[in-house]
Amino acid sequence: MILEDFDECKTSTFDPYEVENIIPNFPKIGISCFSKKLIDRYIEIFNGEKIAEFKNANGKTPIYKINYEGKEFALFMSFIGASACTGAYEEILAMGLEKLIIFGTCGVLDRNIDDLAIIIPNSAVRDEGTSYHYMKASDEIKVNEKYKDEFIKILNDNNISYIEGKVWTTDAPYRETRSKVLKRKEQGCICVDMECSAINAVAKFRDKDIFQFFYAADNLDSKKWDQRSLGDDNRLSEKEQIIYLALNLAIKI
Repeated sequence: MILEDFDECKTSTFDPYEVENIIPNFPKIGISCFSKKLIDRYIEIFNGEKIAEFKNANGKTPIYKINYEGKEFALFMSFIGASACTGAYEEILAMGLEKLIIFGTCGVLDRNIDDLAIIIPNSAVRDEGTSYHYMKASDEIKVNEKYKDEFIKILNDNNISYIEGKVWTTDAPYRETRSKVLKRKEQGCICVDMECSAINAVAKFRDKDIFQFFYAADNLDSKKWDQRSLGDDNRLSEKEQIIYLALNLAIKI
């Protein structure tokens, strides 16, 4: 199959550094999520300073610098979907980023996982196309091999419960059929997203660090889809607090 045709060459016909230049004094650690409403709120809370931007045919997406506990971090909104997300990740690495902490929603494949529960993926099923251009074909990719212990300590210190397990990463959210959901559950998946396996493949290929966690949203483990807190306006004040988990990890790594 074409997806098995992995090329280990580190250079391409054009590379991220040809699209974006290194930015002097660019923060080495970044924080990102997928919600524009949350990013806008974080910019307000932390007095974010615009330092760069992603540019494509859909427009411009700003990148900000924020300060927390005396340290500077990049803050930006990630794009939804493996290809779009990894393209932006490649460009921000070219600007100077070394480590990224990223969080966002996921659908749960176990109805017993509470809405907004913190989920730490330890492996991702590669049901998307992007990761196969960054590493050899395989069913899964190990994720969060670094910084997981530090993150769990932060959760424990704050009496926040969490669940650790496998995520199913797919390109096609409207093709999460009942038979596929059951198959992924049999493989050990507890949740589903659209980016995890791909962005972790990029990180491994580029020898950079990434840590990703989720907060649970819609439930796929029922006869009828349950939206729960999926959507920017639902339980927004609780979602606003999640960035502090990312920031408290960022100051430790």
